[in-house]
Amino acid sequence: MSDLDTLHNEVKEFGAQFGAIREAVGRVIVGQERVVEGVLTAIVAGGNVLLEGVPGLGKTELVKALSKALHLEFSRIQFTPDLMPADILGTTVMSQTPDGGYAITFRRGPVFTQLLLADEINRATPKTQSALLETMQEGTVTVGGETHVLTQPFFVLATQNPLEQEGTYPLPEAQLDRFLFKIDVPFPSRSDLNEVVSRTLLRPVIDLQTVIDGPGLLALRALVDKVAVTDEVRDYAVRLVLATHAEHPESGDRIKRFVRWGASPRAAQALIRAGRVRALVAGRGHLASEDVRHYAPEVLRHRLILNYDGQAEGVRVEDLIDNIVAELPEAGG
Repeated sequence: MSDLDTLHNEVKEFGAQFGAIREAVGRVIVGQERVVEGVLTAIVAGGNVLLEGVPGLGKTELVKALSKALHLEFSRIQFTPDLMPADILGTTVMSQTPDGGYAITFRRGPVFTQLLLADEINRATPKTQSALLETMQEGTVTVGGETHVLTQPFFVLATQNPLEQEGTYPLPEAQLDRFLFKIDVPFPSRSDLNEVVSRTLLRPVIDLQTVIDGPGLLALRALVDKVAVTDEVRDYAVRLVLATHAEHPESGDRIKRFVRWGASPRAAQALIRAGRVRALVAGRGHLASEDVRHYAPEVLRHRLILNYDGQAEGVRVEDLIDNIVAELPEAGG
């Protein structure tokens, strides 16, 4: 069998497994197709996700369903103003040894898991939020000068409520930049809401089966790295990011007028990583411009910072992203 045939079979198997996971989660989560697809894409790409939506939209249920379908160890932290970094990471304690002596040992916190739900993350203080910076970027925890490596795969799926601002703290830019995606969870339609009521109150509980485990998920991630990326498509992702900066020549008039700071280099990496997953789901072993721009809203919406004029005029970041995607020439243009 040639290398091309092997790659073709791997791409086909990837699409089948991704579809099976999506179908399993869909048995629990009604509608929200783009949300489910986006979260799965980020997880396969090895990234963290920030889910934003009003209470009761199934954000927590989505994370629980994923932990079962992917057979990952699951932990939930309810973020509150009095939560401290040690409550997340763990702490060193003095314990008695069998011979009657004493020793300093490390007691692990709930971050030592594989799928961490940071529920209402913006209710904790910036000091506590920053406890996740190393974990989200490096997959490690350093306490008392000792570094502990987390079991892979490891993901942080955080939620926040966009409406209630009482007792909340805005996430620092450095924290936001460590989320591969920020996904807005919309309110369900009439038909979807009817189905939610039926599934939760009028039908038996669905027993969600495991589709893939941690090592299998890592194998899918390894295949993502094999997706070919041409210089032109890579440059298209870079130009998308540069177009979010007001001082760059390729940025449009609205960006120059309303944006204080554009997306970071991590955004270009995220566009490529997410696009590669989408290419495999579509049955292709190469990245196309359409794959890069498909997840531009999820990648860029939390990385653009509006200036005073943008905030005062109520400019939507999503509209600015749509303008960039529509106006920027594609790869080779």
